[in-house]
Order: sequence, then structure tokens, then C-alpha cells
Amino acid sequence: MAVARLFAVALLASVAPLSGATSTFATSNPIRKVVTMLQAMQTKVTEEGTKAEELFGKYMCYCKNSGGDLAASIQAAEEKIAELGPVIEGAEEKKLKTEEELKSDQDERMAAETAMAEATALREKEKAVYDQFMAESSPNLAALGKAIAAVEKGMAGGFLQTHAASVLRNFLSSSKDVMDTDRQELLAFLSAKEGDEYAPQSGEITGILKTIKDEMFAEEQETMATEAAAVKSFEELMAAKKKEVAALSKSIEEKLERIGLLGVKIAQMKNDLGDSAQSFEEDKAFLADIEKNCASKSDVHEEEKKMRAEEIVALADTIKILNDDDALDLFKKTLPSASMSFVQVESTSAEQRKQAMTVLAQVREHVQVSQGRHRIDIVMLALSG
Repeated sequence: MAVARLFAVALLASVAPLSGATSTFATSNPIRKVVTMLQAMQTKVTEEGTKAEELFGKYMCYCKNSGGDLAASIQAAEEKIAELGPVIEGAEEKKLKTEEELKSDQDERMAAETAMAEATALREKEKAVYDQFMAESSPNLAALGKAIAAVEKGMAGGFLQTHAASVLRNFLSSSKDVMDTDRQELLAFLSAKEGDEYAPQSGEITGILKTIKDEMFAEEQETMATEAAAVKSFEELMAAKKKEVAALSKSIEEKLERIGLLGVKIAQMKNDLGDSAQSFEEDKAFLADIEKNCASKSDVHEEEKKMRAEEIVALADTIKILNDDDALDLFKKTLPSASMSFVQVESTSAEQRKQAMTVLAQVREHVQVSQGRHRIDIVMLALSG
């Protein structure tokens, strides 16, 4: 109220006529002009407050909506981060386990392939031994058969000149399976000269030849049976190993594909996790900034609202003072009388401006910049001019 009163007095002093007569007051009431000006100022301040309140409401709506959206985004990112962690860990464990199984399959396939190679090499050696045995046994058995038939028919002399006799002679010379006594007797028989005859009724040579043939035939049959069994075992082993290798190869291909897919999935989830973590931190920082700015804006708005209310009250009080009868009497006292000279009028006006400047300076000390100090500065500038 004191500020308003001082402001009113200053205004009265500033609008007091600097020249002219009392008749001027009759035609135009300066106090009414000042009141009208103050009422216009009051209306303007009120409109500014309404506009500021509207803008503040929109800003706070933005704060609320943006804050809500960011909070939802932060919560979603937080939930996704919490969800992705265990999923990535589980996928990595599954990938590691699959890699271990892949290594086991690869080792087993390599062992199977090695077993196949070793079995093939052994079979080739056994086959070579068998082929060599049969290459020697078959001619020897044939020669023994021919010798037995010739001796039994009394045609030993003719047989001794054949290739079969030469084969039999070589066999007896090199074989370790024939007893020495039998070997010597048979070699002596095979060395007989042409024209010598053998008496088959003794049966000694025939018996030795048949015994050797029977033993060789039995050995050949056994060798053939052994070879057949070895071939069958080899083929069964190879079939089983090929089946095992095929199954392992298929398993290896599936595991390689699974490992590749898991690797891609893990990489994608890690990228997603990184993006979510970055978005989470950025949204948190943005939300904190919005909350800070919104809180600061709210404080500034409340302070401006308070100052604007004080200004409106000050204007209302000033208008009330100026509308009072005491203000009219005070204004009349400031008017120069008709008997005053021009010099006296000028002197009185200068003194009034000086008094007004003093009052305005006092008012200015009690008014903050935000409370409309610039308006007082304008009045002081007008008085000083």
C-alpha cells in the first residue's frame, strides 16, 4: 500500500500542468487520464498473466506426457535388459555344449575313418598272402593228383617227363611240411631214369603222395574258409563303419549349422542388449533433464505469478488512491493560481518535477526489476526531459 501511495503521488506530480490556468483542469481531468492509463496497465498485466498461465499449462502438459513416455521407454528397456541377459547366457552355454559335442563327433568320425583305413590295409595284406598261397597250392595239388594217377596206372615213367613232375619236384625241394624221409623217397622216385618202372602194388609212393595231397587239400580248404571269413568280417566292418561315418557326418553338419545359427542369434541379442542399454541411459538422462527443467520452470512460473499478483494489487491500490477525493484536493493544490507570473509558474513547475523525481527515486528503491521498475524509469526519464 505504501509503494502504491508513493507511486500515486509521483504520478500526480508528473501530470501537474507546467503552464496554463485553472481553467485547464475544468476542461480536462489529468487524474482521470492517469487512472485510465493504470487501468490499461492493469488489464495488460492480467492478460499477460492469462497468456503465461496458458503457456505454462501447455509446457507442463508436455512435461507430463514426455515424462510418461520416457518412463515407459525406460521401464521397457530395463525389462528387456533383464530378460536378454539370461537368454544370452543360456544361448552361449548351449553353443559351448554343441561345440563340445561337435568335437566329440569329429573325433569319433576320424577314429572310424582310421579304423576303416587300417582294416583296408590289413585286408590287402591278408589278400596278398592268400593269393600267394593259392598260387602255390593249386599247381602243387594238381601235380600231386597227376602223379598219383600216373603211378596207379603204371605210367610213372611218362609222368616224369611232364611239367607236373617238375612242379612236384620243386615243391618237395622247398616244402618244410614234408618229412625228410618222405621227401628223399619221393625225390628219388622223381629222379628215376626213363624206362624205370615203379611197382604200384607196394603202394608206398602212392600212399605218401596221397597223404601229402590230403594234407595240402585240407590246408587249402582251411585257408579258403579263413579267407572267406576274413572277407565277410571286413565287409561287415566296413559297412558298419561307413554307416557310422555317415551318421556322424550328418550330425556334424547339423551341429555346425546349429552353432552358426546360435552365433548369429547371440550376436544379434548382444547388439540388441547394447542398444537397449544405451537407450536406457539416454532416456534416463533425458528424463532427469526434463524433470529438472520442468521443476525449474514451475518455480519460475510461481515466482512470476506471485510478482504479477503483487503488481496487479499495487495498480489496484494506486487506482483506488487516485479515485479518492483526497487525490483531487492534492492535485488542485499543485495548480498555479491565476495571479502567478510566467516566471513563478516555471519555477513552481521545476520544483514540482524535482519533488516528483525525489518521490520516484524513493519508490524505485522499493520496486524490483520484475515488479515493473522499468515503468518508473520511463516516468523519471519523461520528467528529466
